[in-house]
Amino acid sequence: MQSLKKWLKYNWAHTQIRLVLILTVSVFLIILAVSLTSYYTSKSVLQEELSEPQRQMLQFNMNVIDDSIKESDQVAIQVALNANVYQFLTSEVQNSYSNISELYQLLSTLVSNSKYVKSIYIYDLKRGSFVAIPQGYSSSKLTFDDSAWIRVADEFGDKMTVIKKRQVPAGASKNGSELTLFRKIKLQGEFRGIVAVNLKDEELFSKLNTSLNDINRMRYIIDERGEILYSVSNFEFDQEAMGQVLAKLKEEHNGDITYRDRKLLVNQLESPVTGWKYVSIVVQDSLLAKSKKVRDTVLLVSIAALALGGVTIFYINAEAFRPVRRLRQLFSAYERREDGMGGIDLEKLTDELISNHAHLSRLVRETISEASSKLLHDMYTGNLTGKRDIQEKWDRYFSDWQKAPVYVAILSIDKFEEWLRRYSDSDRSLLKFAFANIIAELFEPQWRIVCTDFGRDKTAVLLQPREQGESAEKKLSEAIGVIFDLLKFGVSAGISTPQTDVTRLKQAMLEAENALAYRVYQGYGQVIPFHKVSEHEVKDPLPVGRALEELIHAIQAGDEPTANDAMDQIFSHLRTQYEYPSAVVSFLQEVAERIEQLHPAEEQETGPAYEQFETLHLDDIRLELNRRMVPLIQRYRQLVESKDFMMCQRMIDYMKEHLGEPIGIPEIADSIGISSSLASQVFKQETGETIYNYLTQLRVDRAAELLIKTDSRISDIALMVGYQHENSFIRIFRKFKDITPGKYRDMMRTRMDFPIE
Repeated sequence: MQSLKKWLKYNWAHTQIRLVLILTVSVFLIILAVSLTSYYTSKSVLQEELSEPQRQMLQFNMNVIDDSIKESDQVAIQVALNANVYQFLTSEVQNSYSNISELYQLLSTLVSNSKYVKSIYIYDLKRGSFVAIPQGYSSSKLTFDDSAWIRVADEFGDKMTVIKKRQVPAGASKNGSELTLFRKIKLQGEFRGIVAVNLKDEELFSKLNTSLNDINRMRYIIDERGEILYSVSNFEFDQEAMGQVLAKLKEEHNGDITYRDRKLLVNQLESPVTGWKYVSIVVQDSLLAKSKKVRDTVLLVSIAALALGGVTIFYINAEAFRPVRRLRQLFSAYERREDGMGGIDLEKLTDELISNHAHLSRLVRETISEASSKLLHDMYTGNLTGKRDIQEKWDRYFSDWQKAPVYVAILSIDKFEEWLRRYSDSDRSLLKFAFANIIAELFEPQWRIVCTDFGRDKTAVLLQPREQGESAEKKLSEAIGVIFDLLKFGVSAGISTPQTDVTRLKQAMLEAENALAYRVYQGYGQVIPFHKVSEHEVKDPLPVGRALEELIHAIQAGDEPTANDAMDQIFSHLRTQYEYPSAVVSFLQEVAERIEQLHPAEEQETGPAYEQFETLHLDDIRLELNRRMVPLIQRYRQLVESKDFMMCQRMIDYMKEHLGEPIGIPEIADSIGISSSLASQVFKQETGETIYNYLTQLRVDRAAELLIKTDSRISDIALMVGYQHENSFIRIFRKFKDITPGKYRDMMRTRMDFPIE
């Protein structure tokens, strides 16, 4: 022990050994600290920036699916509240042709109008009968090929809705679905039936297939029973492993979990609508591999440095006890080594350390740039609203920005629908990337700038001048011109007023969007400052509804000059009254919808049949409406010019005008000056109905309306619709409605007072 103390004391007193020892330990500690700090810093940043997008993607997927489920539930509610369903469940004659036909028409309309509904079944609990699309009416489950689900009636309890995965029989796979929404039908508190809405699960879960890149990840949807409804993954991960991971996570929304030597980043959300759990699992091994490699490499370097220092100390210590001559020789050799390889090794080690540190710094800078763009996107979408959170993230991601006013500009691609048709998906992404780069290049270095893609046609730009006197409006105009010259498409922009409070950036975004909306008046390629339109006040608007009705009437009449005059009147009003752009676009889209509705049902498109007008100028909107209007006018003109059609229409008009009079086929034929036999032939040919049936249907429909809306006696209502004898009226009404007038009135008023739950 004494010898060791003497040896340490002697070596510490030796200047060279002391210097080497201090340098060795210092270098070891510095390299070790850099190794551990760089690893855990990069790990923390990667986990933070990876977890939030995963959670947001889960939230987005859950919101989309919840909205789809709500939409499908509204379809079920609409079916449950329908008068024909009530008649189907309560009528003694359940398979009435008229009622089943109307039910089939209702279900067909609902299915065709919903993106997510595959088919709809209605089940009568008491009689065990079904009405479905496309199967129609079945009096028993024995004749209905997809009836095994009726046991779900025992699973409702106090709930009105059950959504579950089920097994569809092989013969019913065309109409049924493995994911079905079941809803009770209650009549005056009694459980009488079930509406089964079969969902298109491939449409419902389509959003889950997006954003799967080369990172190992998977997404699950798990129902309340713990059964997997849907999963998507780009690596193998069995169900048992998923269950154990969730058990470790318990009720936490996210966590960092180790399972079978794998580092997993797990996020889960629970839907308030369905109770389903949305789970995202990401394997971090591939993400942290480079960080681990850097850590291990630097750690090995630190150990090597420590070992080298120890070897050096041992070498010096051993040589110190040799003769002076030998010491001088060795010292001379040592000096040559220090002038040669020793210095090169130290320089190489230092270069490697600096290179690794620079690489990590570049990763942090890139992460901060992406995080700053994400901050703007979260504020725009409403995912970040708290002032404290906004200020904290601003201070973190925009630490190099000054306490000076900032501007927000929203740039939008002109004629966006045409732009979409012109370029493929890959070209669009490349063009938007080039678009953002051009803006950044033109604004730097005089401006601090962050660009964020808001989706579809919009890109947001956050700007702060480095020097006073810089004009954002002028610079944006220059950028828009360069974009048009290089990329060959137009861009318009709205720019906000300067904001000094970063927590009000959402307000600045709204200002920029509001200014951009005035493109509909000012045209393409414009930079529109908010302060130039903020004082816009609208006078009392002139009525354009009448002009719209005139337009629709002119189209149906095949009168192109009158239709053009009506369209001129509408656009003249919009220009002279100078209303708010949002109101103008909304009204013109209503015009487009009304025009589209004039097409026969089989020719109407399932999606919007018109351009999205937000990116168009008024003149182009007029051209688009004309393009859709002219073929319709020509079609209706051919119909109107048909002699038989005109005679048939005049007979219908005469019946409606004299509905309360005791008219018959002779009077109707005399009204257009032809014989009764010819009138019957023409009417049957054009409408597929006899004159007598058509007139009777008009009278019964009018009587049904009067029974509901008035308190008149049945005998008086009979006279109002052209029947001189009450008994004749009751007989005809019952033939067409399968119910007497009095019971019809009571039933309909009861339904209005006590709606089906």
